[in-house]
Amino acid sequence: MKVKKLFLLTLTLATALVAGACSSQETSKTSKASSNIAKGETKVQKIIVGTGTQFPNVCFIDKDGKLTGYDVELVRKIDKKLPEYKFEFKTMEFSNLLISLETNKIDFIAHQMEVNEERQKKFLFNSEPYNIFPLHVTVKQDNNEINSIKDLKGKKVIVSPTSNSAVFIEKYNKEHNAGIQIVYAGNGPDSTINQIKTGRADATITTPFSVDFLNKQVDAQEKVVGEPLLNSKVYFLLRKDETPLQKRIDEALVELKKEGVVGELSKKWLGADYTVNF
Repeated sequence: MKVKKLFLLTLTLATALVAGACSSQETSKTSKASSNIAKGETKVQKIIVGTGTQFPNVCFIDKDGKLTGYDVELVRKIDKKLPEYKFEFKTMEFSNLLISLETNKIDFIAHQMEVNEERQKKFLFNSEPYNIFPLHVTVKQDNNEINSIKDLKGKKVIVSPTSNSAVFIEKYNKEHNAGIQIVYAGNGPDSTINQIKTGRADATITTPFSVDFLNKQVDAQEKVVGEPLLNSKVYFLLRKDETPLQKRIDEALVELKKEGVVGELSKKWLGADYTVNF
């Protein structure tokens, strides 16, 4: 009987020790988790940023094969401000960006996106603009017939489909019954540069910084004419459900503006500080 009691006592003590050890391990795990939370450690979320490769000084492939430009480098600066996110670029034709955002293939667009009614219905813009997008009538350097948008009646104007320029000129043509022949750019011999240079198109709608870049890099032989057609603010474009990401992007942008980073990037890539008139 004494042996039996001794065995039961030993078993009870062993069980208590094991339970105590397990409890100690659980407490250790809980304390570690609490410590991680206290330190603010969070899981990093990958964000796919959609952009293009054909917009001079904004998003393009440089001579070393690197994706760069104003929008690209600004996104990289924002990424450094947001440790909970890791941004990765996915490049594509501009005309594919909106459908890629709508079908969840990308998480936001960085490509000088202006606000328009159609985009507002489907998507979410961030609240803090990151520059002003000036649009001008652009023609071949030796063209002295076209000096403003009023001279485009009966002329062939080439723009990229779904671009800011296309949205503007389509709306202008309709509202003013302007009689402009709008055509859409392709690649190679159908590109905007080639069509303007060879006289197959009379004009395009683009920015001064794009014209300067193309004249230097590929001898585009273009010039801007007339007053700015539009000076609209540009934003990043997200899906409707991306309000947490939208908020964090805006917070980072505000900081970068205060630090002078956005203005310096604009000067470097666009030739002037296009952020000063907000």
